Amino acid sequence: MLTKYDEMMCHQIVSTFDQVDTSAREWTERIWFSAHDTSGKFHLVSGFGYYPNRNIMDAFTCFAIEGKTQYAVRASRELRPAIDEVKVGPFSYQVVEALKKVRCALDENEHGLSYEIEFEGNMPPHEEEPQSALSRGRVLENIVRYVQVGKPTGWIKAEGKTYQINKDEWRAERDHSWGIRRGGGVPETGVQPGEIPTGYLFSFGIMQFDKWGATYHIREDWEGRPLHFSGGVFYPYGSHKEELKLASVAHDFQFRHDIRQMKSGQLVFNAVDGSKIEVSMRPLSVCYLRAGGYFGYQGFTHGLWMDHYFIDSLKVDLTDNDAVKGVSFLDDVMCEMRCGNEVGYGIIELVIVGKFPKYGYQGY
Repeated sequence: MLTKYDEMMCHQIVSTFDQVDTSAREWTERIWFSAHDTSGKFHLVSGFGYYPNRNIMDAFTCFAIEGKTQYAVRASRELRPAIDEVKVGPFSYQVVEALKKVRCALDENEHGLSYEIEFEGNMPPHEEEPQSALSRGRVLENIVRYVQVGKPTGWIKAEGKTYQINKDEWRAERDHSWGIRRGGGVPETGVQPGEIPTGYLFSFGIMQFDKWGATYHIREDWEGRPLHFSGGVFYPYGSHKEELKLASVAHDFQFRHDIRQMKSGQLVFNAVDGSKIEVSMRPLSVCYLRAGGYFGYQGFTHGLWMDHYFIDSLKVDLTDNDAVKGVSFLDDVMCEMRCGNEVGYGIIELVIVGKFPKYGYQGY
């Protein structure tokens, strides 16, 4: 099937753009977008998923206000024939200027949440090292990703009240990934069940200061041995400074007593030139991504066939500890970052499952 992308001189396989070079149902292209104010009152996360081998495109948004309420809208549609439109019902995503400026919107709808936000990158995107993993000889993960920091403008409307977004008081982050992705949809039937690790740590961070930004992505087993690492320090457009690659990162997180969510932390970035950068983190807000469909929540899971079109919404009471326990797993924790006298802001994702003695966890 021909699409507008087939007009461009950039084909990579002997087929049209509506197909990828594998039949793996896990092949996913995903966009993640985050915008938040620097006081911690407002925190929005949105995303889109494209699954050509499942004929699905889905979208979600989560919006947390003052640590009291989180709204979520989730939608899914049949991918074809509109394969070249990043649009699911009232959700849309537009590239305004490649690798620099994008627009994310949720039009007025019956679920009481809408917005229009334009992201403008203030530093070049960082290209992560590819992620790959095998399980019993089968490709479990094979992904590439880039991330970028910037500043947003626009507005968010929730239950009739409109919140304005400006570059002075708000920050934004985004990523774009594609390839064979872990999980997605429901487990396969008729195959050996997946391996359950004894213990595992995943953490992703992205942050921006006035004169520089940084990102890292780590996976470790329960003994702290690295399974994957990627990271870099980048600088604003016009600075003429090249990105500095990171060799490793040392982490020291402190956790809430009731859930495995960070309540503070310190990072030490070890760069390839031998330099070190120390950053401390103080959480200001949390957006719970599980409500948007990561790993499944209340009937909605990314990459799951939900008929030709589906949309729903929910509201989570963040003052209810039981509700938070039910929705917490992959959490976007927005933090104030401090490096010496510099103050910045960014997102930390941190998941520990099973045993991880460094932080006092002895099992599931």
